[in-house]
Amino acid sequence: MLNIQFTIQQDQTTIEDLLRNQWQAGKKTVHQLRMDKAVTVLSGEPLDWRLPLEAGTKLVIRFSDAQSTYTKEKIDTVKILFEDEHLLAAYKPAGIAVHPDKADTGGTFMNAIMDHVSQDDGYYAEHIHRLDKGTAGIVLVAKHPIAKALFDRMIEERKITRMYEAEVEGRLNRVKGTLQYPIGRDRHHPTRRRVSPNGQDAITRFKVLERLEQSTKVDAMLETGRTHQIRVHFAHIGHPVVGDTLYGASETPDSQYRLTAKQVSFVHPFTNESITIE
Repeated sequence: MLNIQFTIQQDQTTIEDLLRNQWQAGKKTVHQLRMDKAVTVLSGEPLDWRLPLEAGTKLVIRFSDAQSTYTKEKIDTVKILFEDEHLLAAYKPAGIAVHPDKADTGGTFMNAIMDHVSQDDGYYAEHIHRLDKGTAGIVLVAKHPIAKALFDRMIEERKITRMYEAEVEGRLNRVKGTLQYPIGRDRHHPTRRRVSPNGQDAITRFKVLERLEQSTKVDAMLETGRTHQIRVHFAHIGHPVVGDTLYGASETPDSQYRLTAKQVSFVHPFTNESITIE
């Protein structure tokens, strides 16, 4: 059983309006919560879903079957950066995958997150977005199904700002700019992507941070979230991410490429706070 607490933000809000309109929770989730009488006040008394509630009313929502299937595994290099009852943000090091490819695959970011939430008797954790295995940085994780649905929609609607730091080969002439090239699959390679006129729209904005002797450090902000987007865009203009051999860069001594998701910003859908995680 997973319980979360929530405080009503606006006067005259009903449970029906909160779930269906404000949070736009899925029909199946809403129906199950209604059948389970899963929305109560702190004392445990069920609420009439049509009853207008005052701002400040504290609710408890019970999820009877919210359970993730990742196995628990302690990985010390995965670090929690932010957490509340709805979501957490954690640092994923380069070289480990966000989630298992198969049920019996361990050593992933989500195995470590499952170990963390289980320490507070949690059973649910689902990543909201992904990073490539070789990319380090921040990953957001939902701690209950409604948070997962809300943050998924925020990603689709571009309401979550993600900033990366990359070191790219060569010296970029421009101080800042926008890379807008559609990205599609490379039919000659199973995992590689490429700029393609038939691909999906992809926009990366960048600003130079530092010019080194043989490379340039940049901040890169995603307006879209295509697979390998930053890697593909900079390779396309002749400046692949340092160490990114998939896209034509020379190999680094540690065989890792230099790309980190360093900042995530959004308005918290449950508290309306502006959150920036670094």
